[in-house]
Amino acid sequence: MRWLWSRYTWLGASLLIAMAVAFRQGWIPPRYSPLPAIIVEHPIPIIVDWQLRELATDGPLCRGLVSSKHVTARPVGDRVTGDGCGWSNAVRLSRVGGARFPAAAVNCGVAGAMALWMHNVVQPAARQIFESDVISMRQMGVYNCRNIIGSAFFGNRRSQHATANAVDIGAFTLGNGKTISVLRDWNRPGPRGRFLRRVHRGACRYFRVSLGPNFNRAHRDHFHFDRGSFWRCK
Repeated sequence: MRWLWSRYTWLGASLLIAMAVAFRQGWIPPRYSPLPAIIVEHPIPIIVDWQLRELATDGPLCRGLVSSKHVTARPVGDRVTGDGCGWSNAVRLSRVGGARFPAAAVNCGVAGAMALWMHNVVQPAARQIFESDVISMRQMGVYNCRNIIGSAFFGNRRSQHATANAVDIGAFTLGNGKTISVLRDWNRPGPRGRFLRRVHRGACRYFRVSLGPNFNRAHRDHFHFDRGSFWRCK
């Protein structure tokens, strides 16, 4: 009897793990998801990654996000080129989290991650350290049909940029006129470097990959954030 109970416990745990992975990877249609919609002001850490993945594939949820006060954007039509490039359920960003950030096309899951990051990490850090809001960010890349750059091992694989599932950010401009540059200020010991390191660490809560100057030379002048299949915070 104990053997039978252990067997069913193992099967049940395996089924739950398989379901969690399926939801995480977007293999289950969003209409079957039991998850609540994201609340930008109060994200639920234990499920936020699944919520963002659902947002990436669910059109109605995406429209709810872009009609909120946290994101100024408009939906763009799907584009699939057949060579591992293109996008689906994307938006054209102009502002996110109170800051200008023009982007021709970015997956809605990334837009949601940016809204969470800006509201819960970037703006609080800017107010605490500089007593000013971030009013714009320098966009250094969103959609680009290309392979991964700066990696000998993964260089033959498509970048997350190829599916509008990544953003590159090079600098932050504050309402008081200061500009905080990743290239210039990352290694500074004062408030500018502290701000950059804090917002980079905070991005790891919402993006699956968060890379900066400590990762490799290709990222010395920007942060790379994406919501691909793997985890990396460096």
